[in-house]
Amino acid sequence: MRTIIQLPDEQAEQLAEVSRDQGISRSETVRRALARYLEEHRRRRQEDAFGMWRGRGEDGLAYERQLRKEWP
Repeated sequence: MRTIIQLPDEQAEQLAEVSRDQGISRSETVRRALARYLEEHRRRRQEDAFGMWRGRGEDGLAYERQLRKEWP
């Protein structure tokens, strides 16, 4: 898929510099950077979900058992 983005001059210059240093195209540099960003975003979302019960001051398993007692 082809995408066009607008970059400030400073970022475009830094992108070109990194690409030259790595010996890869600007497109490949952007793909790699985006892959890292998306992986970090996915990881943060998972970590946020694992901490949802934190700070409740109540044991999650005990709470679940109490709820299940209400089931017929």
